[in-house]
Amino acid sequence: MKISRKIGETISPDMIGLFFEDINYAADGGLYAELIENRSFEAKEAFGTPSQFYAIDDNGYAWNPVSASSKWPSMKYVTGTPVSSVNPHYLRFEASEPNQGFSNKAYDGIYLESGEKVNVTFYARCVRYKGSVTVSVNDGMGEIASSKVELKEHIPFIPFSDITVPWKADWDFDWSGKKEEVERIKSLDPSKRAYASEWVKYETTLTMSRKAEGAIFVIEAENAGIIEFDYISAIPESAVAGVFRKDLFETLKEINPGFIRFPGGCIVEGFSLENRYYWKQTVGENINRKYIPNLWAFDDDRSKGPDAQRPDCHYGQSYGIGFYEFFLLCELLGAKALPVLSMGVACQFRSTELTVLDSDEFNEFVQDALDLIEFANGPVDSKWGGLRAKMGHPESFNLEMIACGNEQWETETLQLFDRADRFEKAIHEVYPGFKMLGTAGPGVDMPMTPQCWEYYRNGKKTKDDFVFAVDEHYYKSPQWMYDNITLYDDYSRDIAVFAGEYAAHTATRGNNMESALAEAAFMTGLEKNAGVVKLASYAPLFNRIGHGQWKPDLIWFDAEKVYKTPNYYVQFLYANNIGDHTLEMSDDVIALRDKGIYISVSETKEGETIIKAVNTSDNAFNLELSDDNGAVSKNAIVKVLKSAGAEPENMPEPSVIEEKTVSIEGCIELEKKTFTVVRF
Repeated sequence: MKISRKIGETISPDMIGLFFEDINYAADGGLYAELIENRSFEAKEAFGTPSQFYAIDDNGYAWNPVSASSKWPSMKYVTGTPVSSVNPHYLRFEASEPNQGFSNKAYDGIYLESGEKVNVTFYARCVRYKGSVTVSVNDGMGEIASSKVELKEHIPFIPFSDITVPWKADWDFDWSGKKEEVERIKSLDPSKRAYASEWVKYETTLTMSRKAEGAIFVIEAENAGIIEFDYISAIPESAVAGVFRKDLFETLKEINPGFIRFPGGCIVEGFSLENRYYWKQTVGENINRKYIPNLWAFDDDRSKGPDAQRPDCHYGQSYGIGFYEFFLLCELLGAKALPVLSMGVACQFRSTELTVLDSDEFNEFVQDALDLIEFANGPVDSKWGGLRAKMGHPESFNLEMIACGNEQWETETLQLFDRADRFEKAIHEVYPGFKMLGTAGPGVDMPMTPQCWEYYRNGKKTKDDFVFAVDEHYYKSPQWMYDNITLYDDYSRDIAVFAGEYAAHTATRGNNMESALAEAAFMTGLEKNAGVVKLASYAPLFNRIGHGQWKPDLIWFDAEKVYKTPNYYVQFLYANNIGDHTLEMSDDVIALRDKGIYISVSETKEGETIIKAVNTSDNAFNLELSDDNGAVSKNAIVKVLKSAGAEPENMPEPSVIEEKTVSIEGCIELEKKTFTVVRF
């Protein structure tokens, strides 16, 4: 291959990004560091298939009674006076004798190293209780960490007995012997008492005395009595920004993503409008974020009946990672934010539910988009910018772009194009030049895709900022990836492409070298066409082992470990080896493709050449390299992604990146079945 020094197309430094959707326990039980499952007692049990969805309250899910004897405490999940009316249920716990309590299974059990600390918070109210509770982490061998928390004694409500005024014994009221009790409580230190209806927030820290594996979280009452609990939380002290699980965060940071698309995906729209991702319910204090069932808790198999269940039918969204945390994540990773908002329609795959154009209900969705931009960028004296500041970030998040809709397509009833018109007009009236991203249906080669492109191109002719990029998705076979290396060669450069969701799906849907090499090869075509492909993100991002609704996925994990897939390493190598522009390639690359070799070449502004080469064949290949001066003779840094062993059942294939410095004397060897990056 002859390397041209003729500059091709400018490569966006933000081109390779991440797509986060709360699927496969990506948020709760995943990136969100919270250890407690169903912390606000709002869990639902999900049933049904598309158009036949329903859910049943299962408020005690993940919680179990604990007792030192054969007697068990009472656990009731009640409403009445919760910490927040947004999440109305709470636990009314009654210990019939000392040393009774309750536990949380904490997803698949708590894993923490010896010496690690966990910050615990909970709300409690002593209905009829005096004393302390013990908060602990336990396994089959006993306590690993514990802390004793003294609870405030609550003042019983007795008419005319307000302790803030002097006692008036001459009042004509039957005190039934309560006077002495009121006097006793009045005499308590104010820091040790609370009013009857008052929730008190408690905080403590647990330090692991040894490694915790598969452990449970326990709260145990010292004495008999009745205590009410709500919003119980345990977050490791190591959590990044007090929010993000440290090892998963670091795995994302290593990719060096240019942007993050969030929060979905189908989850943006929900299986119904009620179930949609409503960003305003995900900001502010955590206690005021409404818990809802996750769309992916429901079965997606239309051949099943209305009572169908997935194994993870209790999968929910606490919104501990809400829009504020998404913006914060982008900032911490140095990535641009790309939020996706609903256009007032439920998921088109699952429902016909929608809002009527120009109705108050539809206009609310448009206003949500305007308010989101204000939340991200607005001054602190604005309504939503003020909320951002109150949450701890007075500075703007510098949001530059927003996507309206996910995998929508035009129908007579849905009227995608009319909806998009309303969003575009409203946003650009207030924020001219703001980057809008449009949707082009669920698949790049489906009949509705050209219709979408025609709509956006017509709009662009009349208004330059009408659309910045169009979102295209493709989950395809490895062979399709190879056959479509040139997909974007002939795309007009007037509107950018956002490859928002893509992955190579093998027969087994595995995360293996077969799919990774196909993706790496396809991405040579994306990079070669960087003049039109401005953004690209693999999908989905996370998979908690044993809790997957979709595969393949970029990063697998369990309570203890993170498993970087071969597909992860492809994204890692691309994102960390981006040139400033492509170099034009000769027709040599066509002949190389016939041999199973796929190439892209870029260059940095400092003049460093970066070659990405995929060898899909069963044999090593000697790639001859020349430029205008003849055979290339350079010292180069070479990184090679290769298999590190056989693919285990239901797990990613092990892989490794080998790095070395080599002397190129007109040729470089590409090992069989590898993806190689060469820099010189």
